[in-house]
Amino acid sequence: MTTPPTREPTLDATASAATDPLLAPLNEAQRQAVTHVEGPALVVAGAGSGKTRTVVHRIAYLLRDHDVVPQQVLAVTFTNKAAGELKERVESLIGLPGRDLWVATFHGACLRVLRSFGEHVGLASGFGIYDDGDQLDLLKEILATVRGLEDVNPRALRGVIDRAKSNLMTPQGLEAEGERVLGHAASGLPIELVAEVYGRYEARLRRANAVDFNDILGRTVELFQNVPDVLDRVQQRAVFIHVDEYQDTNAAQYELTRLLADKYRNLMAVGDPDQSIYAFRGADVRNILDFQRDYEDAAIYRLEVNYRSVGSVLGVANALIRHNLGRLEKDLRPAKGPGAPVQRFFANDHRAEADFVARTVERFKGEGMRYADCAVLYRTNAQSRVLEEALRRSGIAATIVGGVGFYDRREVKDVLSYARAALNAADDVSWRRVLNRPKRGIGKTSEDALTAWAQRQAVPFSQALRAADDVIGGTGAAKRVREFLELMDDFAEAAETLSATQFLKSVVDASGYLQALKAEGSHESLGRLENLDELISAVAEWEEESGGGIAAFLDEAALMSSVDDRAVAAVNEVVDDDAVTLMTLHNAKGLEFAVVFLVGLEEQLIPHRSATGSLQEIEEERRLLYVGITRAQERLFLVHCGSRMSFGRTEFARVSRFLEDLPKDALEDVDVLGQTLNVPSRTTGPSRSTWAPATSPPAAPGGESATYRGGEKVKHPKFGPGTVVGVSGQGSKAEVTVVFEAAGAKRLLVRFAHLERV
Repeated sequence: MTTPPTREPTLDATASAATDPLLAPLNEAQRQAVTHVEGPALVVAGAGSGKTRTVVHRIAYLLRDHDVVPQQVLAVTFTNKAAGELKERVESLIGLPGRDLWVATFHGACLRVLRSFGEHVGLASGFGIYDDGDQLDLLKEILATVRGLEDVNPRALRGVIDRAKSNLMTPQGLEAEGERVLGHAASGLPIELVAEVYGRYEARLRRANAVDFNDILGRTVELFQNVPDVLDRVQQRAVFIHVDEYQDTNAAQYELTRLLADKYRNLMAVGDPDQSIYAFRGADVRNILDFQRDYEDAAIYRLEVNYRSVGSVLGVANALIRHNLGRLEKDLRPAKGPGAPVQRFFANDHRAEADFVARTVERFKGEGMRYADCAVLYRTNAQSRVLEEALRRSGIAATIVGGVGFYDRREVKDVLSYARAALNAADDVSWRRVLNRPKRGIGKTSEDALTAWAQRQAVPFSQALRAADDVIGGTGAAKRVREFLELMDDFAEAAETLSATQFLKSVVDASGYLQALKAEGSHESLGRLENLDELISAVAEWEEESGGGIAAFLDEAALMSSVDDRAVAAVNEVVDDDAVTLMTLHNAKGLEFAVVFLVGLEEQLIPHRSATGSLQEIEEERRLLYVGITRAQERLFLVHCGSRMSFGRTEFARVSRFLEDLPKDALEDVDVLGQTLNVPSRTTGPSRSTWAPATSPPAAPGGESATYRGGEKVKHPKFGPGTVVGVSGQGSKAEVTVVFEAAGAKRLLVRFAHLERV
């Protein structure tokens, strides 16, 4: 089959644009993209520029004016919700059922292919799909048989295997190139043994006639590469291909798209490299940046008119993202007016930051705005705790998107359960919760036997543990129960003698919880570590204000949790109440709010401390902040602190390099009441030193690192020119991370580096 012949539109596009129902609602750039028919095209769709409308109208245009039938159209999105919305909008626009349109997620489209042709790659009819829990159960079985990996967290191992599969790496490929391709995801794990587990895992899946989530893509690539007849049949069903959010594609999705588009080359990729923020999931921004390399004859359409934000917000967004090198040039232009100035607030500490947010929200409420019009965005989930508390004190309802209330988070409840168990031997729920957290090798069979014995004897579960030798015999589990009891006895004594902060620090450390999360090394475990850090800070603040031991703090935490239960909604719930939205920057993608507060604009938070090892990581952090900025429709507040508590200690906080890079006349400094500060240099904007008022804490004590903030151009006698992307330590231990033009990223002790500023 060849590409359907193209015929001239029934109406002259230029003359009839004003009256054509498909073209009239579009701006000129959208109209050009919609009327593109044959050959590859890249639509660089800026935030709020109407990319979904463009795709919908383009599909309708093909069907109406170019003899394309629905069975020749494929549109790929990243969520089922987006797929359903796109299909509904096409149906509404053309006035006909779109049942023959193929609109799906990558996984949905590939699963459909495998259900029809899976036997060609060894998948029998009715093959199963393993979810996350099934994967973990299988990996636990395999780990028990591999010497040297007994203590490896199966979740960490699953993360490496998932990342390998998204990069189309076999077990052999993982062993050969795993560390180079996977980077942080494989750090600390013996790659040869991981590859061995990966191979056994694959063999078990095939024996079970099953696939996991990543296999749905990988096995489809295998099918297309090895069975040309099947690829040809699917290509007949995908003559005109649309891929949304192309900047978020990984290696497997890129290869699938390439294979499907290879015959007819009618691929329209839609996306924005400035909004590529999912590298930790395997997304590769190079897929969209190199589109013109892959398709030299591609037409490029730039959607730069933004219908969401006022001009002042877009001015800040454009100024920020221009600092990235890895991007496709574009500047967002507002369809709205200039709007109110973007305002910046310097808070003395994180509590003052949260109070400013609450007070400003209340002011907007008094002016007739709804709480639901306001969103507070932050880099890490741990930052939500003090914000939740400030809003609660002000009587403001809050909804946490993509998470749960701070005191209901698993790791926080686990550590507080240790405290409750240490204080109350009869608290069966707490004792059972912490018995095997972290994993101690006390299996469910042993736990069930101990529970049954306690119920028969009508005694607390903790008493059954003390009778473990009699209940479960001289097994290895009994020995581990005795070790656990020794730990809990130590905690019971410590609860009587240590301060609340000291006690919880000892629990986090001595229980092995901290070490287990560090060993896991996943994106999720990093967030859990930050939440434990925030828990220690919460206790330290509470001690400073109220005093008392760990028992009193547990009462306070219980009250906080009950408020969370009323005020916090899960991400997928429909929230009818008028509530402020709290969420991370990653979760904010695709959303918009009248008022946005971006808080914690400090080094170590944005850019995050874990993402300063390379220029690519720094640029992704900048894109993440750009996404946050472009969520604001009318008002935007940029907030940073002079000090922030970390693991119970108040530490000096440095303003984010991203905030310092913004034009000084683009921001308006305000005080705690929202009044504009009288800055003498207002005509040119405040200098860096005037951003923090006189009440800010003194600079960090001495040390060469204080002379670097990140972003400086330097020259090394051996490695040549480079850019400072990270700073850590003080005094003789001061370190900088520099990305050199020739040698790549290097971490150097400042006192020995002999760096010369350029």
